[in-house]
Amino acid sequence: MPLPQPQILRFAEWLARERGQHFDPTTSDGYDAMWRWSVDDLAGFWGAVWDYFEIDSPTPYQAVLAYPVMPGARWFDGAQVNYAQQVFRHADAAAAAGLPAIVFQNEAMRERGELSETSWPELRWQVASLAAKLRQLGVEPGDRVCAFLPNTPQTAVAFLAAASVGAVWSVCSPDMGPVAVLDRFRQIEPKLLIACDGYRYGGVDHDRLPLLRQLADELPTLRHLLLWRYLDPQASDDGLAGAGREVHDFAAACADADARLEPAWLPFDHPLWIVYSSGTTGLPKAIVHGHGGVMIETLKLGTFHNNLGASVDTGDRFHWYSATGWIMWNCQVGALLGGTTICLYDGSPAGRQGDADWSTLWQFAGAAGVTFFGAGAAFYASCLKAGVEPARDADLSRLRALGSTGSPLASDAYQWVWRQLPQVDGRDIWLTPMSGGTDFAGAFVAGLPTLPVVEGEMQCRCLGAAVEAWNDAGEPLADEVGELVCVKPMPSMPLRLWNDDDGERYRSSYFEMWPGIWRHGDWIRITPRGGAIIYGRSDATINRHGIRMGTAELYRAVEAEDAVLDSLVVDLEYLGQESYMPLFVVLRDGLELDAALEQRLKASIKAALSARHVPNAVFQVPAIPRTLSGKKMELPVKKLLMGTPADQVFKRDAMANASAVDWFVEFARRRSAN
Repeated sequence: MPLPQPQILRFAEWLARERGQHFDPTTSDGYDAMWRWSVDDLAGFWGAVWDYFEIDSPTPYQAVLAYPVMPGARWFDGAQVNYAQQVFRHADAAAAAGLPAIVFQNEAMRERGELSETSWPELRWQVASLAAKLRQLGVEPGDRVCAFLPNTPQTAVAFLAAASVGAVWSVCSPDMGPVAVLDRFRQIEPKLLIACDGYRYGGVDHDRLPLLRQLADELPTLRHLLLWRYLDPQASDDGLAGAGREVHDFAAACADADARLEPAWLPFDHPLWIVYSSGTTGLPKAIVHGHGGVMIETLKLGTFHNNLGASVDTGDRFHWYSATGWIMWNCQVGALLGGTTICLYDGSPAGRQGDADWSTLWQFAGAAGVTFFGAGAAFYASCLKAGVEPARDADLSRLRALGSTGSPLASDAYQWVWRQLPQVDGRDIWLTPMSGGTDFAGAFVAGLPTLPVVEGEMQCRCLGAAVEAWNDAGEPLADEVGELVCVKPMPSMPLRLWNDDDGERYRSSYFEMWPGIWRHGDWIRITPRGGAIIYGRSDATINRHGIRMGTAELYRAVEAEDAVLDSLVVDLEYLGQESYMPLFVVLRDGLELDAALEQRLKASIKAALSARHVPNAVFQVPAIPRTLSGKKMELPVKKLLMGTPADQVFKRDAMANASAVDWFVEFARRRSAN
């Protein structure tokens, strides 16, 4: 399929024509000039983005940036927007071209060889119908609408309906446990909950009605529950109603034939959703983002950096594998803002339990005609280790880009992608890792289709993101590893944290080390080319013999070994004692850690890093503890092994694999006994 003109070039042409700003983003120096303008002139850049995307507002804004400090920057004062309004600007043109808004498959549909498509007019009608129901039930702007739903078109409908009426949306994935869900939803006091009866994962049905009854009983502000019978059309709603709480049928609420969409005009900074930190210690931070900030950041990132366009212009179909509890679900649905078709898959990326099939998502991508495929870095590593050959398993002729995030992408994963995926216009497929965060619903570093891809490196700092690497003294570093900081505000940064009226928790979370400077908690190096390399979390740093290092470098060395599926390392620094650094590895089925493999791993680390970073010992474990978003839980494991009780460092209901903790708890017990 011939490649359309990159979206960043269209923007550059527009800037030259409309703003007299001339940049050539096809070279590193040219893009660097464009990036520096975007962060030196925040008002000029973000005002241009507003005009370029023709964002609707019935009232003009007084200033692009009225208060240019962090935290508390004020953007586009006076403007009125609505996320749903922006989404459906594309509906008529896409419908006339016969293009869908959503393509969907779940595990049951996959077994039958089926896909479903939701047209733009159908999506608009369902959103309008549910929005009318929300208003009928008394939902007003600012009320919290929570959801306990999987990655399906119905969840996108529910989110857009909540946004259209000005309610504040918050979602948890139905595979999360009751403690994790209640830790999140109780904080924000929802008026209405939209929930499913269950879900299927790995070929196994999971009934969630018992948990749903518990949620309903323990959310005292809940007045209405909309039940979606996803698993069982005959599922009973017994026990869900209560004093002052009514139960309604979700499917019926989305089927009002006379409904018309009428999104409410809202201030630019009206709350859109509440998302949460990983919640590995203490209550999760409930992070509030606004309609306008999320909208303009998502349009910029998706269009300029991910090169997604309106499907009527480019035929783009965007898939990013994600559960609803990860910010990448928000990113995927956000592609609708630019008129791009989104392709959703609900289920396990590895097929049925006990019969792993890592070609599952590739087959979906082929059947759905995906042009941009995204997943966590761990997914690509799993495909590599499983020997998957995507181009053999599916017709990927329409695929032109792959995205990765969640953790650094290893160099061997780059090579695997370029070996296994078909070339596009005679060149290796565009591989575009990015790094950002739930915290600001965006990316700091990402890709650009006009720049070369360098193995192990993200291509550029994002437009409008004043990202630098700093040393401990708060001085910028050039081509050295330092703390990732953002020195100027971005529109999608949090409005606030919920129940943090004086802003103290917000400031301590991001601005405590350097007041007025966002410290993200990652190690980063800005390369001479203007690219970036992420070295892992700075709060899980290895500090051996005075040499600090992010853990990602060590993982690249260890996981290059064919026998190793996953790994985790921690540096245990005891007061007055030399540090002790154990390495934990997950091996392929049937393999056992022996002296020869341990020596190979240590030799690989010594060769790739230094003798200082060779671990004291290597242990084989059943699994590495990971958060719901797939991040290795280095700091909780470190705290556990330093003596903190497990229930204080692990929120099991907020983990992707809670059973992985058990081995480490027993290991910590044996260590303390000795």
